[in-house]
Amino acid sequence: ITLPLVANPNLPLSGMVGVPKSELLAQAGETINRYILPWFTHKITNQALARQALQIETLMNKQQLDYPIVCKPDIGCRGSGVKLIQNRPQLEKTLAHYPLDASCMIQKLADYEPEAGLFYIREPNSTNGQIISLALKYTPYVMGDGLSTLEELVSNDPRAGELIHLYESRHQHNWKKVISAGEAYKLVFSASHCRGAIFKNASHHITNDLSQKIDHLMKDIPNFHYGRLDIKFKNIETFELGKHLQIVEINTASSESLHIWDANTSFFEAIRSLMFQYRTLFKFGAQNRKLGYKTPTIKELVQRWKIEKQLTLKYPETD
Repeated sequence: ITLPLVANPNLPLSGMVGVPKSELLAQAGETINRYILPWFTHKITNQALARQALQIETLMNKQQLDYPIVCKPDIGCRGSGVKLIQNRPQLEKTLAHYPLDASCMIQKLADYEPEAGLFYIREPNSTNGQIISLALKYTPYVMGDGLSTLEELVSNDPRAGELIHLYESRHQHNWKKVISAGEAYKLVFSASHCRGAIFKNASHHITNDLSQKIDHLMKDIPNFHYGRLDIKFKNIETFELGKHLQIVEINTASSESLHIWDANTSFFEAIRSLMFQYRTLFKFGAQNRKLGYKTPTIKELVQRWKIEKQLTLKYPETD
């Protein structure tokens, strides 16, 4: 039953739960590192928030990073706690939500707006891998008319109106504000489906150039066989060529193919895709066990799950 936990044997539990994002990114080689948005982690201490913010800004300067930046939990999933930080006061406010000894990740804001979720697999005994799913991510917005408040625009939108509980607390500072005519007001920053983002199946954009590029990059992470890349890109033309890519994050054993969340994907296709993923996890785990990798215990899985669950309850609200 624990075979999926050695599908990516260099990562604890294959990254299933409770594993820091930084633990995988730290294994990335020089080739793929050129495509991963610059990042570093900060561990919360009992020092004053202003001092901790200053320490972060010092590291930002060393990496030639400037505001705005992205701050997100090192341990977390599904967009939990992701914040767009514009200045030091916002950074201090965000740090205040983290418990002592928890770690946050500071990362450069991508240069590009378009984003894709790309699922990659490579058998442990195989030389080459493949892309099995590709979805484009869209962050929802409402269009101002110069007359209606943000609350009214959201309430009157067929889709956003169903998710008022997500948007009201997140946009309290502008909730009663009239949005200027023609202004596109973005409702979500973190492109996660449970935060209100919209996904569209984009398998027709999987090209040989893109497949070869991703395969080349992912081989630069030792013993990585299964996971999803969240990638920002310049435009769809260069994306198909495997050019102008910026990797935001690499999700592992608990991630799923994002095309299943497309409203046009049938229930049976979604189930079929998930079953294929689960079979693949067990298959890769079995192959790695034959190669000598030892499966972890259920106890370790439960312990890490509890840690992530406790931390998630304390993180700041996602942007």
